[in-house]
Amino acid sequence: MIVELGWHIGETVSISGWVDVRRDHGKLVFLDIRDRSGKAQCVCLPQHSEAVTIAQTLRQEWVVQLEGVVNERPEKMRTETANGNIELEVTSITIVAPAQELPFPKDEKVNLDTYLDNLPLTLRSDRARAIFRVQAEITNAYRGFLNLHGFTEFQAPKLIGDDAEGGANVFSVPYFNDKTAHLGTSPQFYKQIMVGVLERVYAVGNVYRAEKHSTTRHLNEYTSMDMEMGFIKDHSDLMDLELRFMHALIKQLEMNCKEEFALLGATLPTAPAEFPMMKLREALELIYKETGRDNRIEPDLEPEDERWLSEWAKREKGSDFIFITHYPLSKRPMYTYEDPDDLGYTRSFDLLFRGVEITTGGQRRHEYESLIEGIKMKGLDPEKFSYYLQAFKYGMPPHGGWGMGLERLTQKMLNLANVKEATLFPRDINRIDTLLSDVHADTTED
Repeated sequence: MIVELGWHIGETVSISGWVDVRRDHGKLVFLDIRDRSGKAQCVCLPQHSEAVTIAQTLRQEWVVQLEGVVNERPEKMRTETANGNIELEVTSITIVAPAQELPFPKDEKVNLDTYLDNLPLTLRSDRARAIFRVQAEITNAYRGFLNLHGFTEFQAPKLIGDDAEGGANVFSVPYFNDKTAHLGTSPQFYKQIMVGVLERVYAVGNVYRAEKHSTTRHLNEYTSMDMEMGFIKDHSDLMDLELRFMHALIKQLEMNCKEEFALLGATLPTAPAEFPMMKLREALELIYKETGRDNRIEPDLEPEDERWLSEWAKREKGSDFIFITHYPLSKRPMYTYEDPDDLGYTRSFDLLFRGVEITTGGQRRHEYESLIEGIKMKGLDPEKFSYYLQAFKYGMPPHGGWGMGLERLTQKMLNLANVKEATLFPRDINRIDTLLSDVHADTTED
Protein backbone atom coordinates (compact mmCIF):
# COMPACT_ATOMS: atom_id res chain seq x y z
CA MET A 1 0.00 0.00 0.00
CA ILE A 2 1.09 3.55 -0.68
CA VAL A 3 0.90 4.49 2.99
CA GLU A 4 3.72 1.99 3.67
CA LEU A 5 6.23 3.51 1.23
CA GLY A 6 8.06 5.38 3.98
CA TRP A 7 9.07 2.06 5.50
CA HIS A 8 11.01 1.10 2.35
CA ILE A 9 13.41 3.98 1.68
CA GLY A 10 16.18 2.83 -0.64
CA GLU A 11 14.27 -0.26 -1.72
CA THR A 12 12.67 -1.21 -5.04
CA VAL A 13 8.89 -1.56 -4.67
CA SER A 14 5.73 -1.95 -6.74
CA ILE A 15 2.55 0.04 -6.21
CA SER A 16 -0.82 0.04 -7.97
CA GLY A 17 -3.42 2.78 -8.07
CA TRP A 18 -5.05 5.61 -9.97
CA VAL A 19 -3.38 8.61 -11.58
CA ASP A 20 -4.54 11.53 -9.50
CA VAL A 21 -2.45 14.23 -11.18
CA ARG A 22 0.14 14.34 -13.96
CA ARG A 23 2.61 17.25 -14.17
CA ASP A 24 5.15 17.63 -16.98
CA HIS A 25 8.32 19.60 -16.19
CA GLY A 26 10.62 19.57 -19.20
CA LYS A 27 12.06 16.10 -19.44
CA LEU A 28 10.59 15.09 -16.09
CA VAL A 29 7.09 13.78 -15.50
CA PHE A 30 5.59 13.86 -12.01
CA LEU A 31 2.65 11.61 -11.11
CA ASP A 32 0.50 11.67 -7.99
CA ILE A 33 -0.75 8.12 -7.54
CA ARG A 34 -3.46 7.16 -5.05
CA ASP A 35 -4.79 3.93 -3.61
CA ARG A 36 -7.12 3.25 -0.71
CA SER A 37 -4.45 4.18 1.82
CA GLY A 38 -3.28 7.53 0.45
CA LYS A 39 -1.22 9.29 -2.21
CA ALA A 40 2.44 9.42 -3.22
CA GLN A 41 4.44 11.61 -5.56
CA CYS A 42 6.25 9.65 -8.26
CA VAL A 43 8.86 11.03 -10.65
CA CYS A 44 9.88 9.69 -14.06
CA LEU A 45 13.47 10.69 -14.87
CA PRO A 46 15.11 10.87 -18.35
CA GLN A 47 17.35 7.85 -17.64
CA HIS A 48 14.21 5.73 -17.53
CA SER A 49 13.08 6.81 -20.98
CA GLU A 50 10.46 4.12 -21.50
CA ALA A 51 8.74 5.08 -18.24
CA VAL A 52 8.81 8.75 -19.28
CA THR A 53 7.27 7.93 -22.69
CA ILE A 54 4.42 5.97 -21.08
CA ALA A 55 3.92 8.59 -18.35
CA GLN A 56 3.39 11.29 -20.98
CA THR A 57 0.33 9.39 -22.26
CA LEU A 58 -1.37 9.09 -18.87
CA ARG A 59 -4.41 11.09 -17.77
CA GLN A 60 -6.43 11.37 -14.57
CA GLU A 61 -8.00 8.12 -13.38
CA TRP A 62 -5.90 5.77 -15.50
CA VAL A 63 -5.15 2.67 -13.44
CA VAL A 64 -1.45 1.83 -13.40
CA GLN A 65 1.18 -0.34 -11.76
CA LEU A 66 4.52 1.34 -11.06
CA GLU A 67 7.87 -0.08 -10.07
CA GLY A 68 10.65 2.07 -8.71
CA VAL A 69 12.95 3.05 -5.87
CA VAL A 70 11.72 4.90 -2.79
CA ASN A 71 13.91 7.97 -2.21
CA GLU A 72 13.92 10.63 0.49
CA ARG A 73 13.08 14.08 -0.85
CA PRO A 74 15.56 16.93 -0.43
CA GLU A 75 14.85 18.85 2.78
CA LYS A 76 13.53 21.97 1.00
CA MET A 77 11.04 19.91 -1.08
CA ARG A 78 9.41 18.08 1.83
CA THR A 79 5.78 18.73 2.79
CA GLU A 80 3.71 18.12 5.91
CA THR A 81 1.37 15.75 4.09
CA ALA A 82 1.51 11.96 4.40
CA ASN A 83 4.47 10.66 2.36
CA GLY A 84 5.64 14.28 2.09
CA ASN A 85 9.21 13.25 2.88
CA ILE A 86 9.59 10.65 0.11
CA GLU A 87 8.97 10.10 -3.58
CA LEU A 88 9.06 7.09 -5.87
CA GLU A 89 11.66 7.17 -8.66
CA VAL A 90 9.77 5.24 -11.34
CA THR A 91 11.65 2.66 -13.39
CA SER A 92 8.71 1.05 -15.19
CA ILE A 93 4.98 1.66 -15.76
CA THR A 94 2.31 -0.87 -16.67
CA ILE A 95 -1.07 0.47 -17.79
CA VAL A 96 -3.74 -1.67 -16.15
CA ALA A 97 -6.79 0.22 -17.44
CA PRO A 98 -7.00 3.47 -19.41
CA ALA A 99 -9.68 6.04 -18.64
CA GLN A 100 -11.66 8.23 -20.99
CA GLU A 101 -11.23 11.97 -20.78
CA LEU A 102 -13.12 13.31 -17.76
CA PRO A 103 -16.13 15.61 -18.37
CA PHE A 104 -14.65 17.93 -15.72
CA PRO A 105 -11.80 17.62 -13.20
CA LYS A 106 -13.02 15.26 -10.48
CA ASP A 107 -12.10 17.65 -7.67
CA GLU A 108 -13.75 20.63 -9.38
CA LYS A 109 -16.66 22.18 -7.50
CA VAL A 110 -19.86 21.61 -9.49
CA ASN A 111 -23.55 22.16 -8.71
CA LEU A 112 -25.33 19.45 -6.75
CA ASP A 113 -27.29 18.00 -9.67
CA THR A 114 -24.13 17.66 -11.77
CA TYR A 115 -22.37 16.08 -8.79
CA LEU A 116 -25.18 13.56 -8.29
CA ASP A 117 -25.60 12.79 -11.99
CA ASN A 118 -21.91 11.81 -12.14
CA LEU A 119 -21.49 9.99 -8.82
CA PRO A 120 -19.41 7.11 -10.25
CA LEU A 121 -16.81 9.80 -10.99
CA THR A 122 -17.46 12.53 -8.39
CA LEU A 123 -17.34 10.08 -5.47
CA ARG A 124 -13.64 9.71 -6.29
CA SER A 125 -12.95 13.31 -5.28
CA ASP A 126 -10.97 14.00 -2.12
CA ARG A 127 -14.00 15.71 -0.63
CA ALA A 128 -16.42 12.85 -1.24
CA ARG A 129 -13.97 10.24 -0.02
CA ALA A 130 -13.49 12.25 3.18
CA ILE A 131 -17.26 12.47 3.78
CA PHE A 132 -17.81 8.75 3.47
CA ARG A 133 -14.75 7.80 5.49
CA VAL A 134 -16.25 9.88 8.30
CA GLN A 135 -19.62 8.19 7.78
CA ALA A 136 -18.00 4.77 7.99
CA GLU A 137 -16.30 5.83 11.22
CA ILE A 138 -19.68 6.90 12.64
CA THR A 139 -21.17 3.44 12.02
CA ASN A 140 -18.03 1.80 13.44
CA ALA A 141 -18.35 3.95 16.56
CA TYR A 142 -22.06 3.16 16.87
CA ARG A 143 -21.54 -0.58 16.68
CA GLY A 144 -18.52 -0.47 18.98
CA PHE A 145 -20.28 1.60 21.63
CA LEU A 146 -23.42 -0.54 21.75
CA ASN A 147 -21.47 -3.80 21.65
CA LEU A 148 -19.50 -2.55 24.65
CA HIS A 149 -22.80 -1.91 26.47
CA GLY A 150 -24.17 -5.41 26.00
CA PHE A 151 -26.20 -4.93 22.82
CA THR A 152 -26.52 -7.50 20.03
CA GLU A 153 -26.88 -6.49 16.39
CA PHE A 154 -29.68 -8.05 14.35
CA GLN A 155 -30.92 -7.67 10.78
CA ALA A 156 -34.51 -6.46 10.46
CA PRO A 157 -36.61 -7.33 7.39
CA LYS A 158 -37.35 -4.58 4.89
CA LEU A 159 -40.54 -6.14 3.48
CA ILE A 160 -43.21 -5.83 6.15
CA GLY A 161 -46.98 -6.12 6.57
CA ASP A 162 -48.54 -3.04 8.15
CA ASP A 163 -46.48 0.06 8.80
CA ALA A 164 -45.02 0.46 12.29
CA GLU A 165 -45.93 4.13 12.48
CA GLY A 166 -49.53 3.61 11.40
CA GLY A 167 -49.10 6.19 8.64
CA ALA A 168 -49.91 6.41 4.96
CA ASN A 169 -46.47 7.42 3.67
CA VAL A 170 -45.31 3.92 2.79
CA PHE A 171 -44.15 2.27 -0.42
CA SER A 172 -46.50 -0.58 -1.34
CA VAL A 173 -45.10 -3.71 -2.96
CA PRO A 174 -47.28 -6.29 -4.75
CA TYR A 175 -46.58 -9.60 -3.09
CA PHE A 176 -47.53 -13.25 -3.48
CA ASN A 177 -51.13 -14.53 -3.41
CA ASP A 178 -52.52 -11.07 -4.17
CA LYS A 179 -51.17 -9.64 -0.93
CA THR A 180 -49.58 -6.22 -0.56
CA ALA A 181 -46.39 -5.75 1.41
CA HIS A 182 -44.67 -2.50 2.30
CA LEU A 183 -41.10 -1.27 2.50
CA GLY A 184 -40.37 -0.76 6.18
CA THR A 185 -40.34 2.78 7.53
CA SER A 186 -38.68 1.49 10.69
CA PRO A 187 -37.52 -1.80 12.26
CA GLN A 188 -39.63 -0.83 15.28
CA PHE A 189 -41.79 -3.95 15.64
CA TYR A 190 -38.82 -6.26 15.22
CA LYS A 191 -36.68 -4.32 17.69
CA GLN A 192 -39.37 -4.70 20.32
CA ILE A 193 -39.85 -8.39 19.59
CA MET A 194 -36.10 -8.88 19.95
CA VAL A 195 -36.06 -7.18 23.37
CA GLY A 196 -37.99 -10.25 24.51
CA VAL A 197 -35.24 -12.42 23.04
CA LEU A 198 -31.92 -10.64 23.67
CA GLU A 199 -32.96 -7.69 25.90
CA ARG A 200 -30.59 -5.16 24.27
CA VAL A 201 -30.50 -5.00 20.46
CA TYR A 202 -29.63 -2.66 17.63
CA ALA A 203 -29.91 -2.56 13.85
CA VAL A 204 -28.24 -0.48 11.15
CA GLY A 205 -30.14 -0.63 7.88
CA ASN A 206 -32.15 1.15 5.22
CA VAL A 207 -35.68 2.42 5.82
CA TYR A 208 -38.12 3.97 3.37
CA ARG A 209 -40.49 6.94 3.54
CA ALA A 210 -42.88 7.66 0.67
CA GLU A 211 -43.03 11.37 1.48
CA LYS A 212 -43.10 13.96 -1.30
CA HIS A 213 -40.41 16.16 0.18
CA SER A 214 -37.78 17.94 -1.85
CA THR A 215 -35.62 19.64 0.74
CA THR A 216 -32.05 19.79 1.99
CA ARG A 217 -32.91 17.48 4.90
CA HIS A 218 -35.21 14.72 3.56
CA LEU A 219 -34.62 11.44 1.73
CA ASN A 220 -36.98 8.66 0.65
CA GLU A 221 -34.42 6.01 1.55
CA TYR A 222 -31.96 6.49 4.37
CA THR A 223 -29.91 4.51 6.87
CA SER A 224 -31.47 4.27 10.30
CA MET A 225 -29.32 3.45 13.32
CA ASP A 226 -31.81 1.92 15.73
CA MET A 227 -31.58 0.45 19.21
CA GLU A 228 -33.98 -0.96 21.78
CA MET A 229 -33.27 -1.96 25.39
CA GLY A 230 -35.24 -3.59 28.17
CA PHE A 231 -35.53 -2.92 31.89
CA ILE A 232 -35.40 0.86 31.67
CA LYS A 233 -36.76 3.23 34.29
CA ASP A 234 -38.10 5.66 31.69
CA HIS A 235 -36.98 7.63 28.65
CA SER A 236 -34.24 9.35 30.64
CA ASP A 237 -32.20 6.12 30.57
CA LEU A 238 -32.22 6.28 26.78
CA MET A 239 -31.24 9.94 26.73
CA ASP A 240 -28.37 9.24 29.11
CA LEU A 241 -27.12 6.44 26.85
CA GLU A 242 -27.31 8.66 23.76
CA LEU A 243 -25.46 11.43 25.59
CA ARG A 244 -22.64 9.00 26.35
CA PHE A 245 -22.64 7.72 22.76
CA MET A 246 -22.26 11.24 21.39
CA HIS A 247 -19.31 11.88 23.69
CA ALA A 248 -17.71 8.59 22.58
CA LEU A 249 -18.40 9.35 18.90
CA ILE A 250 -16.82 12.79 19.05
CA LYS A 251 -13.73 11.35 20.74
CA GLN A 252 -13.42 8.62 18.10
CA LEU A 253 -13.80 11.08 15.23
CA GLU A 254 -11.22 13.35 16.79
CA MET A 255 -8.78 10.44 17.00
CA ASN A 256 -9.40 8.86 13.60
CA CYS A 257 -10.71 11.56 11.22
CA LYS A 258 -8.60 14.66 11.80
CA GLU A 259 -7.46 14.82 8.18
CA GLU A 260 -11.00 14.46 6.84
CA PHE A 261 -12.37 17.21 9.09
CA ALA A 262 -9.50 19.50 8.11
CA LEU A 263 -10.00 18.83 4.38
CA LEU A 264 -13.73 19.58 4.69
CA GLY A 265 -13.22 22.64 6.88
CA ALA A 266 -15.49 21.08 9.51
CA THR A 267 -15.32 21.39 13.27
CA LEU A 268 -16.24 18.80 15.85
CA PRO A 269 -19.36 19.65 17.85
CA THR A 270 -19.42 21.18 21.29
CA ALA A 271 -20.81 18.58 23.69
CA PRO A 272 -20.94 19.52 27.38
CA ALA A 273 -21.14 16.90 30.14
CA GLU A 274 -24.94 17.29 30.13
CA PHE A 275 -27.01 18.36 27.14
CA PRO A 276 -29.70 21.00 27.71
CA MET A 277 -33.18 19.51 27.90
CA MET A 278 -36.71 20.89 27.96
CA LYS A 279 -40.25 19.74 27.33
CA LEU A 280 -41.84 20.64 24.01
CA ARG A 281 -44.24 23.02 25.73
CA GLU A 282 -41.34 24.79 27.43
CA ALA A 283 -39.48 25.05 24.12
CA LEU A 284 -42.46 26.57 22.32
CA GLU A 285 -43.04 28.99 25.21
CA LEU A 286 -39.38 30.05 25.07
CA ILE A 287 -39.61 30.64 21.30
CA TYR A 288 -42.74 32.74 21.81
CA LYS A 289 -41.14 34.75 24.61
CA GLU A 290 -37.91 35.41 22.71
CA THR A 291 -39.19 35.85 19.14
CA GLY A 292 -42.94 36.50 19.32
CA ARG A 293 -43.55 33.52 17.01
CA ASP A 294 -46.53 31.73 18.55
CA ASN A 295 -46.55 27.99 17.87
CA ARG A 296 -47.61 27.08 21.38
CA ILE A 297 -50.61 25.00 20.30
CA GLU A 298 -48.57 23.00 17.78
CA PRO A 299 -47.86 19.31 18.56
CA ASP A 300 -44.38 19.39 17.03
CA LEU A 301 -41.50 21.67 16.09
CA GLU A 302 -41.22 23.37 12.73
CA PRO A 303 -37.80 23.35 11.00
CA GLU A 304 -37.47 27.02 11.92
CA ASP A 305 -38.07 26.12 15.57
CA GLU A 306 -35.41 23.41 15.48
CA ARG A 307 -32.87 25.84 14.09
CA TRP A 308 -33.74 28.52 16.65
CA LEU A 309 -33.54 26.11 19.60
CA SER A 310 -30.18 24.80 18.40
CA GLU A 311 -28.82 28.34 18.14
CA TRP A 312 -30.19 29.09 21.62
CA ALA A 313 -28.56 25.95 23.08
CA LYS A 314 -25.21 26.84 21.56
CA ARG A 315 -25.40 30.48 22.67
CA GLU A 316 -26.84 30.01 26.15
CA LYS A 317 -25.68 26.52 27.12
CA GLY A 318 -22.55 26.01 25.05
CA SER A 319 -23.99 22.90 23.40
CA ASP A 320 -24.50 21.83 19.80
CA PHE A 321 -27.11 19.37 21.13
CA ILE A 322 -30.46 19.83 22.87
CA PHE A 323 -33.08 17.26 23.95
CA ILE A 324 -36.78 18.10 23.51
CA THR A 325 -39.11 15.79 25.45
CA HIS A 326 -42.79 15.10 26.14
CA TYR A 327 -44.44 15.29 22.76
CA PRO A 328 -48.25 14.98 22.81
CA LEU A 329 -49.77 11.51 22.79
CA SER A 330 -51.63 12.47 19.61
CA LYS A 331 -48.33 13.14 17.79
CA ARG A 332 -46.42 9.97 18.69
CA PRO A 333 -46.97 6.43 17.38
CA MET A 334 -49.33 3.93 18.98
CA TYR A 335 -46.62 2.16 21.00
CA THR A 336 -45.33 5.31 22.77
CA TYR A 337 -45.68 5.32 26.56
CA GLU A 338 -47.85 7.99 28.16
CA ASP A 339 -46.24 9.74 31.11
CA PRO A 340 -48.51 8.98 34.10
CA ASP A 341 -47.25 12.14 35.77
CA ASP A 342 -48.03 14.29 32.71
CA LEU A 343 -51.16 12.87 31.12
CA GLY A 344 -51.63 13.54 27.45
CA TYR A 345 -47.88 13.68 26.92
CA THR A 346 -45.38 10.94 26.23
CA ARG A 347 -42.11 9.75 27.65
CA SER A 348 -40.47 10.54 24.33
CA PHE A 349 -37.74 12.80 23.02
CA ASP A 350 -36.01 14.22 19.97
CA LEU A 351 -32.35 15.12 19.90
CA LEU A 352 -31.65 18.28 17.91
CA PHE A 353 -28.15 18.77 16.55
CA ARG A 354 -27.04 21.93 14.76
CA GLY A 355 -30.56 22.84 13.71
CA VAL A 356 -31.96 19.43 12.74
CA GLU A 357 -33.64 16.56 14.54
CA ILE A 358 -31.31 13.57 14.25
CA THR A 359 -32.91 11.17 16.75
CA THR A 360 -36.43 10.27 17.81
CA GLY A 361 -36.86 7.96 20.77
CA GLY A 362 -38.80 7.12 23.87
CA GLN A 363 -40.25 4.56 26.20
CA ARG A 364 -42.70 2.04 24.70
CA ARG A 365 -45.90 0.52 25.99
CA HIS A 366 -44.83 -2.88 27.32
CA GLU A 367 -48.13 -4.20 28.69
CA TYR A 368 -50.37 -6.06 26.25
CA GLU A 369 -53.64 -4.30 27.13
CA SER A 370 -51.99 -0.88 27.09
CA LEU A 371 -50.63 -1.52 23.61
CA ILE A 372 -54.05 -2.65 22.39
CA GLU A 373 -55.42 0.62 23.75
CA GLY A 374 -52.72 2.58 21.91
CA ILE A 375 -53.51 0.83 18.64
CA LYS A 376 -57.22 1.53 18.96
CA MET A 377 -56.56 5.13 19.96
CA LYS A 378 -54.90 5.64 16.56
CA GLY A 379 -57.94 4.19 14.79
CA LEU A 380 -56.10 0.99 13.84
CA ASP A 381 -57.24 -2.63 13.98
CA PRO A 382 -55.35 -4.74 16.57
CA GLU A 383 -55.99 -7.85 14.45
CA LYS A 384 -53.64 -6.48 11.80
CA PHE A 385 -50.85 -6.41 14.38
CA SER A 386 -51.46 -9.88 15.85
CA TYR A 387 -48.00 -11.15 14.89
CA TYR A 388 -46.27 -8.25 16.65
CA LEU A 389 -48.60 -8.43 19.65
CA GLN A 390 -47.54 -11.99 20.48
CA ALA A 391 -44.36 -10.62 22.07
CA PHE A 392 -46.44 -8.67 24.58
CA LYS A 393 -48.67 -11.60 25.50
CA TYR A 394 -45.71 -13.52 26.87
CA GLY A 395 -43.97 -11.00 29.09
CA MET A 396 -42.14 -7.82 28.05
CA PRO A 397 -40.12 -5.61 30.41
CA PRO A 398 -40.32 -1.81 30.39
CA HIS A 399 -38.28 -0.88 27.35
CA GLY A 400 -37.53 1.83 24.85
CA GLY A 401 -35.21 2.88 22.10
CA TRP A 402 -34.43 5.34 19.35
CA GLY A 403 -33.97 5.74 15.63
CA MET A 404 -31.11 7.92 14.39
CA GLY A 405 -30.59 9.03 10.79
CA LEU A 406 -27.03 8.28 9.68
CA GLU A 407 -27.07 10.68 6.73
CA ARG A 408 -28.42 13.60 8.76
CA LEU A 409 -25.91 12.94 11.51
CA THR A 410 -23.09 12.90 8.94
CA GLN A 411 -24.41 16.05 7.26
CA LYS A 412 -24.49 18.03 10.47
CA MET A 413 -21.27 16.59 11.86
CA LEU A 414 -19.50 17.91 8.74
CA ASN A 415 -21.61 21.07 8.28
CA LEU A 416 -22.73 20.05 4.79
CA ALA A 417 -25.40 22.14 3.10
CA ASN A 418 -27.55 19.23 1.90
CA VAL A 419 -28.20 15.74 3.28
CA LYS A 420 -27.74 14.35 -0.23
CA GLU A 421 -24.05 15.21 0.03
CA ALA A 422 -23.91 12.77 2.94
CA THR A 423 -25.76 10.04 1.02
CA LEU A 424 -23.87 7.73 -1.30
CA PHE A 425 -26.69 7.22 -3.80
CA PRO A 426 -29.63 9.48 -2.85
CA ARG A 427 -33.22 8.51 -3.51
CA ASP A 428 -35.83 11.23 -3.34
CA ILE A 429 -38.89 12.40 -5.22
CA ASN A 430 -36.71 13.71 -8.06
CA ARG A 431 -33.97 11.11 -8.30
CA ILE A 432 -33.12 7.44 -8.49
CA ASP A 433 -29.46 7.67 -9.56
CA THR A 434 -30.46 10.14 -12.31
CA LEU A 435 -33.22 12.74 -12.31
CA LEU A 436 -36.70 11.29 -12.77
CA SER A 437 -37.82 14.29 -14.82
CA ASP A 438 -36.43 17.40 -16.45
CA VAL A 439 -37.37 19.40 -13.35
CA HIS A 440 -34.35 19.88 -11.13
CA ALA A 441 -34.64 19.23 -7.42
CA ASP A 442 -35.91 21.98 -5.15
CA THR A 443 -33.39 22.00 -2.34
CA THR A 444 -35.06 24.56 -0.10
CA GLU A 445 -36.00 23.86 3.50
CA ASP A 446 -39.61 22.99 4.28
